[in-house]
Amino acid sequence: MQSIFQNSYRIFPVLLSIFILASVLQAAPRSSRGSDTSEKTYLFPGTGFFVKNRKPYEPQEAKKWFNEADIHQKKGDLGKALSLYEKFAKRRSDSQVQVRGESVSVGAESLFRAANIREKRGDWQKAFQHLRLVAQAYTNYDFERIAEALMRLAERLAKEDQPRKWGVIPRFRSGNEDRLRLNQIVDLARGPKFAPRALMALAEIALKDEKEEDAIDGLERLINLYPENYLCEKAYFLMAEIYRGKVAGPSYDQGSTLKSLNFYEDFLILYEKPPAMSKHESQESYSDRVKAFQVRRKKAELGRKEMRQMLAMSKVEVGEYVENYGKFFMTRWKELGNRPALQYYNEAITSAPESEAARIAEGKVKQLKAGDE
Repeated sequence: MQSIFQNSYRIFPVLLSIFILASVLQAAPRSSRGSDTSEKTYLFPGTGFFVKNRKPYEPQEAKKWFNEADIHQKKGDLGKALSLYEKFAKRRSDSQVQVRGESVSVGAESLFRAANIREKRGDWQKAFQHLRLVAQAYTNYDFERIAEALMRLAERLAKEDQPRKWGVIPRFRSGNEDRLRLNQIVDLARGPKFAPRALMALAEIALKDEKEEDAIDGLERLINLYPENYLCEKAYFLMAEIYRGKVAGPSYDQGSTLKSLNFYEDFLILYEKPPAMSKHESQESYSDRVKAFQVRRKKAELGRKEMRQMLAMSKVEVGEYVENYGKFFMTRWKELGNRPALQYYNEAITSAPESEAARIAEGKVKQLKAGDE
């Protein structure tokens, strides 16, 4: 009996080491090097229960399914058409067919049509997944067509109430999923037409969900990556407003006050007039943007004034503290006299000359100078 316990003590560490090693190996990402399967193929889950088949469909089989689905769709039998179109969500197809005299990709066109049917049925999330797969797997397909649909679905998912499943079961939105979808559009987008819109929508959704850091990240990417885009005007204003909301008061750190003030000033300097109409805008949306710009401009002027006053009041409080308690922590306070306090009071006057804080600072300056005479 004693020998059994002794052997157990020897075997247990070995078994524990094997278990840890197996766990590490299982968790480690598998390398795709040396594999004959391309990265695009792995965008598709494949078919088969025991062994996944991810090879592209045979051309003859793929064309047959597409033509059958097209017939069902024209007859109005969308259920059968959808089941055939969605076969191409499992495996790739590079076959080409003639549609109204043009050669189109069977796989991409099938997924696009499946997305349209899903959207009409209210399953917007599934529709978005199909469109994203087209953008990722079929890079030669009409990207603007896909990106426009992706953007429309992402905005509907973020802003509208989703239709009930089967007319009964409610579908709920998730702010995290909304932001993830918009980030995916930014990553997929090629050119300045869709990525700025996605970044602005991402920021607005993040603000609605009280995720200020995510909003700041989206707006900074918009400003830095697409500085010529008309949406940067709104981005500067929103950045100023976000940091304004972080200001705690004159007695606290003024980092947010300075950032807000800088963005307000950048906005007012860069955008005396609204940016010109973009070729990607309609006349109606441009008119709405001009009206919104005029409101933002007025708010920015008030915001700049408020931040200057906040900064000036903070300088006054620091000046008062230095005036009253500087002798307890300043090594040369006798030699310096009232100069440190005067410096803060003068900075308060310079920061916001027309503010109440400036009037207080001016009174303090007169009082200190009179005492020195």
